Amino acid sequence: MNELLRGIARWVKDDWQSNPVRCVLEIFAWFLSIFCSVTLMIVLPGMADPGPFIYLYPLFITQCAIFGWAAWTRKSTGMVANYVLLTTIDTVGYIRMIL
Repeated sequence: MNELLRGIARWVKDDWQSNPVRCVLEIFAWFLSIFCSVTLMIVLPGMADPGPFIYLYPLFITQCAIFGWAAWTRKSTGMVANYVLLTTIDTVGYIRMIL
């Protein structure tokens, strides 16, 4: 277990040294993702109107765009494709919801 934790710490350190901005933005995007998911978990069962979606959708879009940029800088084709598609889907969904 200690070796696993040391390996994770080395990976994070290497990621930080490679690109500190990307590292911070990915952590920020991860927090946005968790915040949005937990918020939806709490409010969805009894929600009758768009409620928090009006506020959470832009956060989902933001974190997907950040992860897409991070994947681009890592040259990860699959992840770029995934996050570009998710950003597009969420943007269309948000526009449809507010119209």
